[in-house]
Amino acid sequence: MSERLRCAVVAVLSGALLASCAAEEARKHPASGAVAGTRAAKGESVSGGVEQLRVMVLEVLPHDPRAFTQGLEVAGGTLYESTGLVGRSSVRAGPPGRHPTLQKALPAPLFGEGITVVGRKLWQLTWRNRLAIERDARTLSEVRRVPYPDEGWGVCYQRSGDRLVTSDGSSRLTYRDPRTLARTGDINVTQGGRPVTKLNELECVGEAVYANVLFTDRIVRIDSATGAVTASIDASGLLRKGERVHGSALNGIAAVPGTDQFLITGKLWPKTFRVTLVPAGRTGDSEG
Repeated sequence: MSERLRCAVVAVLSGALLASCAAEEARKHPASGAVAGTRAAKGESVSGGVEQLRVMVLEVLPHDPRAFTQGLEVAGGTLYESTGLVGRSSVRAGPPGRHPTLQKALPAPLFGEGITVVGRKLWQLTWRNRLAIERDARTLSEVRRVPYPDEGWGVCYQRSGDRLVTSDGSSRLTYRDPRTLARTGDINVTQGGRPVTKLNELECVGEAVYANVLFTDRIVRIDSATGAVTASIDASGLLRKGERVHGSALNGIAAVPGTDQFLITGKLWPKTFRVTLVPAGRTGDSEG
C-alpha cells in the first residue's frame, strides 16, 4: 500500500486529517523580512554543485486552514488553488490573501490535485480517479474530462516548450501536450546522481521547474532539460508550533509574474507567505 493511500485510509477510519502524515513541527515563525530555515549551514550557498537557498518572508497573508492544498498558481493577478480529500476537493480563484471570489467543488469520489492555467483554460488533475478536468479559467466551469492514466500529483505549464510538466510522487517528471495531455516525454530527477523522490506540487519558471518534496519543508529547483536539481530551498520555520495540525505539510508554490517572488503555503496551513529566495549562508538578515 502506498504512503498516500495509507494516509487516506487513516483519514477515513479515524476521522483525522491524515494524522499519520503530520509534518515535522515548525520552528518559531520569523518576523516579516526575516529568513526562515535556520538549519542551513552558515556561510554555505553551494553544496555539490547545488545552490543552497532558503526563503525570506516579505508578507504574511491569510489562508483557509481547512484547505488541503494540492495546487497553487498565480495568473493575471488571480490566485488559483486546488484542494484535495474526497468530499472536500475544490478549485478556487480570487485575489491573493482574500476570500475566493469563485469556487467549484469536486463531487465524490474525486480527489483534487494539481492545477495550471494555460491561456483561458485551467487543467485540474485528480489523484487516482484516472481523469483530468479542463475548466474555463475565468469561471472555473467544467468544460470536459480527459482520461489520465497516471496518478495525478503536480502540474505546471512550461511556456518555452509549450508543454505541461507533471509529477506522480516518484522521481519522474512527465511532459504532456497542453491540449490533449498526451505524454510527450519524461525525465528522471536526480541530485548527485541519486533520484529525488516524492516530487509533488510543481511550478514552472522559464526552463526551471520548482517542486515541493512531500512530507518535507524542502523545495527543489530542477533543470527541465537534464533533470538535475540545481537548487535546494529550505522553507522550514514558516509556521509556529501551534499552527501545525495533524496532516499539515508544505505544499503549494506559485511564482508571482514579473517578480522574483513566490507565494507558498501548505495543506491545512492558516497562512500563505510571499517570499523571495536568498542564499542559505547569507548574513545580515534577522531570524525569528
